[in-house]
Amino acid sequence: MQIIRTIVWVLLLVALLVFAINNWTPISVKIWEGLILETKIPALVIVSFLIGLVPMWLVHRGAKWRLERRIATLENAIRGACVAAAVPTPAKVEAEAPATDETPPAALPPANEAQ
Repeated sequence: MQIIRTIVWVLLLVALLVFAINNWTPISVKIWEGLILETKIPALVIVSFLIGLVPMWLVHRGAKWRLERRIATLENAIRGACVAAAVPTPAKVEAEAPATDETPPAALPPANEAQ
């Protein structure tokens, strides 16, 4: 994929170079009354292209950055939930009496309260 991107950029630069060589003539651009800019056509085309491209590129980068942060936050939340669900809570363990040879005494009959 990187090679295709490189080929496209090289072709774009070659086309810009051919355009610049064939149109290297000075022109006058009237910005407003009393202000006239003398420039070459390729410089005007490149500046116009950048004025349109840079703001949209910045909006794209900002949206991409915001969405990557949002995705990372959601992934961390899910990762935390999975870890909490994967680790079972320990069951209540009753303490065992030490093993001896003696048998426990028999339970006494309930005392009669009415006596």
